[in-house]
Amino acid sequence: MRLGNASCQCHENMKTIYENQVKSIGAMANSFLEEKMLILFGDAAPQDLKDFCYNIDVVNVDEEIQAGQTLYINNEKFKITSVGDVVQRNLTTLGHITLRFDGSSVPELPGTLYLEDKELPALEVGSVLKIISE
Repeated sequence: MRLGNASCQCHENMKTIYENQVKSIGAMANSFLEEKMLILFGDAAPQDLKDFCYNIDVVNVDEEIQAGQTLYINNEKFKITSVGDVVQRNLTTLGHITLRFDGSSVPELPGTLYLEDKELPALEVGSVLKIISE
């Protein structure tokens, strides 16, 4: 019983600071997979970009997104390695950021969230995106 309580306390320290779900997928959204990138955009995506995006709702982020936090795509974990200057603002105002899975520790592009370099998950309608601060 004591071990069970200890593991529960670990989960209490984890806080979901962002949660969203893929609503629709543009016809060309997978075209950036070879470059290890996924593009998220809210409903205000320009028509010529919609085909390249995974559509999400615009929702708030509860605290600042920082390197060291974890992005969950469904139940798969990806460590955040660096955060572009406008990721926070763009995510909460437009629902628009690029997820780049290349492990960069220096954010080259302001609207990009950099994640550990590992195989990209398959995103589908209904896929859950969460950022966890531990």
